[in-house]
Amino acid sequence: MSLAPGVRPLLVFAYGNPSRGDDALGPCLIERLEARQRGGAFRQVDLLTDFQLQVEHALDLQGRELVVFADAASNGPEPFSFEPLLPEPETGYTTHAMTPGAVLRVFQQVMQQDPPPARLLAIRGYRFDLGQPLSDAASRNLEEATSYLSRLLGEDEKDRLAPAPSPLRVWLESVPSLRKGSS
Repeated sequence: MSLAPGVRPLLVFAYGNPSRGDDALGPCLIERLEARQRGGAFRQVDLLTDFQLQVEHALDLQGRELVVFADAASNGPEPFSFEPLLPEPETGYTTHAMTPGAVLRVFQQVMQQDPPPARLLAIRGYRFDLGQPLSDAASRNLEEATSYLSRLLGEDEKDRLAPAPSPLRVWLESVPSLRKGSS
């Protein structure tokens, strides 16, 4: 998959509603990564956020070598999980509540090619009420998830100065099960 002009090879796409308590974990992650990016980190990474995944987001995957989706999780391991994603089996789509696997499936259908390798960073949240701030426990989980993803993205000084691929890219490309048709 060749990169389109102006498209960085890695996309971190976080989604969630900042007005619904811990559902803000995805957008908060992007805010923290953007601050580090302004400081010179993550030169190979595009950062994107939205309230929810839409069919049109399949186009944001075009030309990517890797995609990390990030979202709040109402259950699952603490402080977060980081799991591979595959296109979901063909189903009907609505304009609301798409999953990352559904976005990968739309990409596959529209582009007539396999989607880029993708993973889901599911950050554990606890309270999702309208108008509530991020809970203290979710804030701690966000700190750990941000630190983990930053290390994988190659935030340290040597990676900022050298055009070497990020550790995440090297690691994901070494996992054959993430590429369809690999042996």
